[in-house]
Amino acid sequence: MEYWKLIVLFVSCFAGGVSVFFFQKDNTKRLKLILSFSGAYLFGITVLHLIPDVYHTESHSIGLYVLGGFLFQVILEQFSEGIEHGHIHKASHEHSVFPYGIMISLCLHAFLEGMPLAERKSNELLFGIALHHIPAAFALSSVLLQNHLSRRRIISLVVLFSLMSPLGLILSSGISNGVIGNINAYFDRIMAVVIGIFLHISTTILFESSVDHHFNKRKLIAVLAGTLIAMLSLVGH
Repeated sequence: MEYWKLIVLFVSCFAGGVSVFFFQKDNTKRLKLILSFSGAYLFGITVLHLIPDVYHTESHSIGLYVLGGFLFQVILEQFSEGIEHGHIHKASHEHSVFPYGIMISLCLHAFLEGMPLAERKSNELLFGIALHHIPAAFALSSVLLQNHLSRRRIISLVVLFSLMSPLGLILSSGISNGVIGNINAYFDRIMAVVIGIFLHISTTILFESSVDHHFNKRKLIAVLAGTLIAMLSLVGH
């Protein structure tokens, strides 16, 4: 287990969450650029590394699991309201209900995101996930703040959210090493589900915030930079 990966995942997410107390709520332009960059980078890594790996070891039926992961993320977003994309919504929930639906779906999403990081080529993916979690955690904290939760409770929920991807990595490492039962045989299928989630997240990030699907110059540069760096990860492989 490479413990530095756990630290990077936790710190990036936690820093994004608590930064809401130090920055103006409307000053989200830089976070949106980070989100665009990470979305393009995540898409590139998924296409260039993750998809070829699972199709190399499994039959073409693995596509069913990819599709299942994509649809599963669609369902999750009915509860998370797109916060994993960095969306900040105005409070519209009753205190007796909020934030359980959002927190459960976000934590499950983050947990699954950590699972591919046990693979050999995980360093490239780690960078994209860590960047992606910064605006996602910021959006989560903003929504919690709008719902008038105390600072202590917000921080505790951010800590919980920040722990999910490291826990996913720990479980994934146990599976890939054959430590946890016999489910190692299903590892590639689990990864295929995660790939479907990544495809949905990354493509949604790239296009949903663009008016008429047109990028402004800054967003275009961020997207091209993320794609280029993902392509550079092929060097030496």
